Amino acid sequence: MLSALKTCYENLVIQRPRMTLLLVGLLLLAAALGLPRFKLDASADSLTLEADKSVDYFREIAERYASGDFLVVTYRHKGGDLFDDGSLATLGHLRDELAQVEGVTSVQSILDVPLLYSPKLSITDISDGIRTLTTPGTDKKLARQEFLSSPIYRELILSPDGQTTALLVNLALDSRGIELVRERDALRRKRNAEGLNETEIARLQEVSAVYLQHRTGQEQESRARVVEVRQILDRYKGEAELFLGGVSMITADMVSFIKSDLVVFGAGILLFIIATLLIIFRQLRWVLLPLATCVTTAVMMLGLLSWLDWRLTVISANFVALLLIITLAITIHLAVRYREYIAQHPEWDREQLALAAVRFMAKPCLYTALTTIVAFASLVVSGIRPVIDFGWMMTMGVTLALALSFLMIPALLMLLPKRAGDLSKDNSQAFTLLFSRFAERRRGVVLGVSLMLAIASAVGISQLKVENRFIDYFDDSTEIYQGMLVIDRRLGGTVTLDIILDKPQQQEAAFEGEEDPFAMDAGAEESFAEEDPFAAEDPFGGEGEAVEQSYWFTVAGLAQIEQLHDYLEAQPEIGKVQSLATLYKVARDLNGGPLNDFELAVARTSLPDEISDVLVEPYLSVEHNQARITLRAMETDPNLRRDELIQRIYSYTQDEMGIAPENIHQTGLLVLYNNMLQSLFKSQILTLGAVFVGILLMFLVLFRSLSLAVIALVPNMLAACVVLGGMGLAGIPLDMMTITIAAITVGIGVDHAIHYLYRFRAEFAKDGDYVATMHRSHATIGRAMFYTAITIIAGFSILALSKFVPSIYFGLLTALAMSAALLGSLTLLPLLLLLFKPLEAPELLEKSPGKPLTVEEGLASS
Repeated sequence: MLSALKTCYENLVIQRPRMTLLLVGLLLLAAALGLPRFKLDASADSLTLEADKSVDYFREIAERYASGDFLVVTYRHKGGDLFDDGSLATLGHLRDELAQVEGVTSVQSILDVPLLYSPKLSITDISDGIRTLTTPGTDKKLARQEFLSSPIYRELILSPDGQTTALLVNLALDSRGIELVRERDALRRKRNAEGLNETEIARLQEVSAVYLQHRTGQEQESRARVVEVRQILDRYKGEAELFLGGVSMITADMVSFIKSDLVVFGAGILLFIIATLLIIFRQLRWVLLPLATCVTTAVMMLGLLSWLDWRLTVISANFVALLLIITLAITIHLAVRYREYIAQHPEWDREQLALAAVRFMAKPCLYTALTTIVAFASLVVSGIRPVIDFGWMMTMGVTLALALSFLMIPALLMLLPKRAGDLSKDNSQAFTLLFSRFAERRRGVVLGVSLMLAIASAVGISQLKVENRFIDYFDDSTEIYQGMLVIDRRLGGTVTLDIILDKPQQQEAAFEGEEDPFAMDAGAEESFAEEDPFAAEDPFGGEGEAVEQSYWFTVAGLAQIEQLHDYLEAQPEIGKVQSLATLYKVARDLNGGPLNDFELAVARTSLPDEISDVLVEPYLSVEHNQARITLRAMETDPNLRRDELIQRIYSYTQDEMGIAPENIHQTGLLVLYNNMLQSLFKSQILTLGAVFVGILLMFLVLFRSLSLAVIALVPNMLAACVVLGGMGLAGIPLDMMTITIAAITVGIGVDHAIHYLYRFRAEFAKDGDYVATMHRSHATIGRAMFYTAITIIAGFSILALSKFVPSIYFGLLTALAMSAALLGSLTLLPLLLLLFKPLEAPELLEKSPGKPLTVEEGLASS
């Protein structure tokens, strides 16, 4: 089988290079035709776990309370006081223009919200009509004070200094999208738990396709809406300081970041590749051949992803840069070995040179590609869809890079005239030999430094955390950062959290030792219905319409909500809290004292729609006998610990308030994001474990020696620990990007160990001398390792140009890890070989008892 593959390869690539390149060209053309279909994805799904049941509950609550997406516009007038007539007129014009944007259902501002304290009304006055800031005769000073101190508007619509306000641009709820995605996720869960029948499999495929198409259309409309809103805001920036916020805006900007990163990284890497190849080889052909291979690989993969409708996210935006770097590393190893053969055997023809280089490099390159594939494939255990997709994309990309490198480079060399490699100008072997001499003469230093790094890494890893601030993902020059900062510090917080209270069971309905006044058995309930004079017709309902009552709109229910509401407001990392307790507090104040259940029922039926829509409907589901408390966390608070906050709320409600665990739930973006973050530790352990096991097995197959496999793994484990420990010591948290660094470090960094050991074993067979073999290996394969490592390190450093902070961390930390891997492979790895001597001396070699070969003698013998 193997010999047949070799014959087939030689007949196709070596004997028919034009046909090979023609086939590659046809595949490249087919892939390029798909590029217009290429799409990006920055949806909120990228911040959630793949199988998180909380996502479905989040969607259910959003649909139940009609809480669709929204945009927030902060407004600060430049020409004077916010409440001046001119400022309010400008604000009114802005509100009216925003309301005309397609997809906007309403715009809420200080101009429209009902005023209850300007002047103070009684409960009976409310039904006579609602006053707003635009109502003639409204006292603006009283209105300002109401916005600053009223429990309804405090920290919501006006900043504490009274100069910055917010316009809430409510968007239509995507009910169709929620319906489709909930059906899709339900089928996925059933498939994973018990399997699907043929009908359900077909339905899952259908609904997945329909949802993807629907979401694509919705995202396009959302981005167009954000663009239109920004165009409107631009017209007012001469008069006011304006910032835009909201999930839709963040999503739109993240798509822009992905596009920018693709262009910047792609162009930067290509320029870097050209410069690197010119410095290393100083020959045009050794610039063009690797460059052509890299570009072909990237275009083919992007085309394939386009045809498959597989979309890049912020996480996989690094995909192109990584693929170019990995492809370049493979081609450099081929080029260096080819040039070595030209120098050693100038009499060989092109066919002999190409075949020799391919035969020698095929096995180590195959195993280095496989270890890299194992590293990226291990990311599928993360449970985070963008990370999973990134892992599969890179797995396919590395496979393609290996195949194209061994097809294109030899085929192109067969068509080009033979030219001797000018190795005399390459002084890199003198540099790499410094490492071998250091490893030989400073063994204690190498081992001591390695031990110190291992200890420091262990300390740093123990300090790793997953808590981070979403605002820190963005550069402080971006509108996302500036807008979140204004909203967070002046307008009550940014990240939403909903607390859902279900009606307690009858035996648990007692509040503060009293029995639930609404709890009754079925017989009593039926008797009450027969005698209730209001059951047939509610005098407050209008035209005989019966009004359904809820436990949460009683004195007992509202007291519980108020207790929890007040507790939440007292938490330092929580900004604005809204619930039925807000209405309850206002109603008590306007009534001049407490209200009983009958008065509450009367008040609820007499509330105007303007009040009910703001203070009741978003927080009460009568149909489900359920109450909702919404709050916004302070994203800029350095002490924000999402998981600790969530658990603290659960503990208080269950231990202090006696609410049963099944009757309280938390949801919202804060919960979904926290679930993703908390999974990262587990994912990191699973990922690294899978990588180490996979690579160890490959080493055993490649070297057929457990001692060699362990020795090869040690420097790379140390490199991975160095980067994780460095993150812990520097206070850099794990996130969706940094979770991949350790696995990628091992997967790519271990390539050095494979190439070095493969060459070391071949050199060792010549004389059985470990020291001389080490020096010869450093002078030959060490140069290729040095070239590829520098290429990878500098290539990853280009990611520092991103505006997405996790991409910057990813690039710089991976560059650090690759530096550690290179140093480990050039110092610690050869030293371990010298100390443990895992290779058997060649049987046919006649050894002399003299001194070991010198560096110069070792080089001469090679």
